[in-house]
Amino acid sequence: MTTRAWVRMPSGKRLDLLNPTPFDWDDADLALGLARTYRWGGHSAWPLPLSVAQHSICVMLLRQLASTEPLDPVLALRELLHDAEEGLLGFDAVSPLKPFLGDGFRALTQRLEQMVFLRYGLPAWTAGEHARHKQADRLAAASEAVHVVGWKEAEVWNTLKIRAAVLEEDPLAARYRCRPWEPWPPTVAAERFLVELEYLMRRIEAGDAHA
Repeated sequence: MTTRAWVRMPSGKRLDLLNPTPFDWDDADLALGLARTYRWGGHSAWPLPLSVAQHSICVMLLRQLASTEPLDPVLALRELLHDAEEGLLGFDAVSPLKPFLGDGFRALTQRLEQMVFLRYGLPAWTAGEHARHKQADRLAAASEAVHVVGWKEAEVWNTLKIRAAVLEEDPLAARYRCRPWEPWPPTVAAERFLVELEYLMRRIEAGDAHA
């Protein structure tokens, strides 16, 4: 008996988790998957949990804000897609769980990440670029911990071990005129993620050097 290793995407495409290809999903599949995948184990001080889609846009904006010049759209797209494999899996492991998932799960997520980079033409991280990405990612995580989940600022450093400041201003609020730090409904998160994705892809295809 053959063990099924593929999952059905909303578009009807099949994603083979053991042997994925860049053609196993479409952009709307990815946007919806990220919008329905939740950070922090789904825990939230708000009525809704925070989606990976919303977090991904936040990290992209923080990376842009930290840059001294407009961020190249390819680099902005890589920021937007930095957790894309989680949307394909529908799973974002909380930090205490990750050490127990093992090498098999790590290899699976790495294969999916490779297919995402291949599909969207993303360059591999350089050491410097990845460090700047992680700075934005940690800044988002520290702020989410306090404003979304309800951790205290001291706990962010001492318990969660996130070495980053906690922002007061939500970078998404200015862009979308939304309530600061409030998690979006999945339909809203998916729509906004897809708009950002398609916008950056159009700029890349047009040869635009700035996002």
